[in-house]
Amino acid sequence: MSTSLKESIRTQREKMTVLLSDKMQKLASQCESNITDREKLEHLLNEALPQLSYCKHLYVLDKDGIQLTSNITHSGNNLDHFGRNRMDRPYMEGIIGSTDFKLSEAYISRNKKRPSFTAVQVIRNDLSERTGFLGADFDLRELPGIKEIYQEPSNWRQIKGDPAIRSVVFSQQRVESLMDAHLDEVIPIMCELLAEYGVFHAKLHFSSSRASIWLVDDPFNYRILSFEEIIDPDICLAYPRHEYHKRATVPPEKFIKIFEIFKKLRFADENVYLRAGSINIINGMVGLNFSCDGSHYMHYDEFLEKSIDFWFGNASGILNS
Repeated sequence: MSTSLKESIRTQREKMTVLLSDKMQKLASQCESNITDREKLEHLLNEALPQLSYCKHLYVLDKDGIQLTSNITHSGNNLDHFGRNRMDRPYMEGIIGSTDFKLSEAYISRNKKRPSFTAVQVIRNDLSERTGFLGADFDLRELPGIKEIYQEPSNWRQIKGDPAIRSVVFSQQRVESLMDAHLDEVIPIMCELLAEYGVFHAKLHFSSSRASIWLVDDPFNYRILSFEEIIDPDICLAYPRHEYHKRATVPPEKFIKIFEIFKKLRFADENVYLRAGSINIINGMVGLNFSCDGSHYMHYDEFLEKSIDFWFGNASGILNS
């Protein structure tokens, strides 16, 4: 399994390179012997298109990047691009002098404004001189589906927020919210919703005195709970009882400890304080957003190991994270 988002993307690009490079090289060799004959070039591309899986457009350029053929598509030849200069397009960058085959980075297509990429093969004659380029365009939405969903890593991640907020953090002070004054009522209700009523992701917005929750039976919709709703135990009657989800990774007895630390982070400092905190019981991640607009994401067991001194022993530690 890929260990990072970039690694996952790299793996998919390698698969596409293997799928395309040999076929593109063979087709480029055939094109070279007909490089001055548009009709023969377009005939070759039309014959080759069905063999290049998922290809949207095929075309040939001269050595300066000027298009020598129409765009060859599955629905026929598109004459509009004949004579077009493609040398300034992102997929042509770095192709001269570095490699004979390149699979471009994804880019937004000029016409349909959709994520796309292009494979480019240099066309060379018997003297190894560049005589043109073979191009193949692909629409990302038309590629075969990836079998495995990318898995977000559980390592601690720290993200800086808005510099405008960070620059004045010591000029502001926490103002007690309605939720601040009633956290001892809010916390048990949140724990009950997570343990018994199918809530798999819950976030407390301390400053605005509200909560947002996601349910396993309806994960595409989130619910916003007002202060009046989140302090009323009757809120549990609004949702069906649900067995603790088999994919959950956070033991229910840890909920109270996690929320109690949220409470301490909320009150530990008057300038740098917790503004919102979340817990996802499926991936086990805790999310924190502080008054300096800095955000932290870490696995719940790592979060429970951290002392308050870790966060506030040096307030600049949070500000610089």
